[in-house]
Amino acid sequence: MTADFLVIGSGIAGLTFALRAAEHGSVVVLSKGPATDSNTAWAQGGIASVLPEGERDAGDSVESHIADTLDAGAGLCRESAVRMIVSEGAETIRDLCSHGVSFDRENGHYMLGKEGGHSHRRILHAKDTTGKEIARALVEEAKATPNLTLLEDQYVIDLITTSKLGAVAEDRILGAYVLDRASGEVRIFRADRVVLAAGGCGKVYLYTTNPDSATGDGVALGWRAGAAIANMEFIQFHPTCFYNPAAVGPEARSFLVSEAVRGEGGVLINAKGEDFTKKSDPRGSLAPRDIVARAIDRELKRTGAQCVYLDVTHKPKGFMAERFPYIHETLLKFGLDCERQPIPVVPAAHYQCGGIVTDEWGKTAVRGLYAVGEVACTGLHGANRLASNSLLEGNVMARRALQEMLRLYPPGRDASNPPAIPEWEHGDVAEPDELVVIYHNWDEIRRLMWDYVSIVRTDNRLRRAAARLKNLKREVKEFYWGHRVNPDILELRNLVAVANLIVECALRRKESRGLHHTMDYLQTDDHYLADTVIRKF
Repeated sequence: MTADFLVIGSGIAGLTFALRAAEHGSVVVLSKGPATDSNTAWAQGGIASVLPEGERDAGDSVESHIADTLDAGAGLCRESAVRMIVSEGAETIRDLCSHGVSFDRENGHYMLGKEGGHSHRRILHAKDTTGKEIARALVEEAKATPNLTLLEDQYVIDLITTSKLGAVAEDRILGAYVLDRASGEVRIFRADRVVLAAGGCGKVYLYTTNPDSATGDGVALGWRAGAAIANMEFIQFHPTCFYNPAAVGPEARSFLVSEAVRGEGGVLINAKGEDFTKKSDPRGSLAPRDIVARAIDRELKRTGAQCVYLDVTHKPKGFMAERFPYIHETLLKFGLDCERQPIPVVPAAHYQCGGIVTDEWGKTAVRGLYAVGEVACTGLHGANRLASNSLLEGNVMARRALQEMLRLYPPGRDASNPPAIPEWEHGDVAEPDELVVIYHNWDEIRRLMWDYVSIVRTDNRLRRAAARLKNLKREVKEFYWGHRVNPDILELRNLVAVANLIVECALRRKESRGLHHTMDYLQTDDHYLADTVIRKF
């Protein structure tokens, strides 16, 4: 297939770009599962934005939002990127509403929530399923938009660039090899403008709030294509993932209890009912996520407990059912009434703050290749993402990426005499008959990352992880080339690549900063006041 624009990913970043790009040329959007199965759709809390005067929280300002973002980022945010993205918050809300997104209102005004690290109420939400509402509206519009083709169950194997075909001139994007899940056929999707919007990598860890699709595909694709990768050591662990070993099923394993619950008065306590978080930060349960997650980790290790608790029993009866209906109903399904019992919670991998290096227009080092959303490292998040800034970033950067792409590579002025792209060649055409190997390697990667590269790290544990990942990478490579590709093999290949990048970045940072906390270097060090950048070539 040939298109003017190829978009990989169907979350807020990918679909914001696609809907606007369809006004300028043909667009193909690839989703590796159902279009609504994205990290966007799983976002409970909301989207941070300072609204115009008269609609915002009293005393709030763009400058205040910028200051909160810089504070959370622990010195590594790129202030120009922060200022640019935060300043476009009101425009983002207008844009989403124009696509049919409905945020909660009361008496004609937006209802604004507060989350950890924010000094004011500035989180717009749709109850406690904000991401689901955004995904619904964007997917519905995408399916009805002329010039836009949305294809589901499509697994991108690799990006195609001129350098991979042996060209010696400037490296540029040509398209992608894509596996159709239903037919098993590998097709060539040709495009001179490609946007990576494939989300994050939460499934690289044993416990995560992310959907099963979050296997780091975008970062791995960009890495193999020659883009620079930065700051992968900064993996954000959400402090409050529901803990119930008796509950079964994917929803039970990764059910997130939104930070907005703490914004509305929820308090983290231990088994004795003590608010232990204030020992770490005077903001207590509403401190930034890196601080709260470490406080929980310390409490679990100190007491030997399996979990801590999020207490909302002091709220008026009916409050949780009204403000957080999804959380309330889901907990009831698991036999817990959160209006009467504290919610057992543990930290879980949640958000990737690093990613593919881009400029402030989403442009990567590969000509024609852009990255937007969680897959990208724009400088907004630094060493720790401020809650609810991610949906904002996805929308803003998608709009900016299209603007820059149209300026540099307007449709109709594609490169002349494009090189021929060879058809895909499978390895051994036999179907993989040792799926147990894939599942074992998948499990081993996730367990070693949880044990060795989690909330608190040491050089010794990181080196152990690096040594084992080196062997796993070799095993996965042999399996990839020795068998016909399928979704399991492709995800495992991407998973091990991203795990390696996380460990390599972590080993290079000899300090504790933001989400990277190591027992060997407990203090921040200005020598490392820079991004950790890795280049393949």
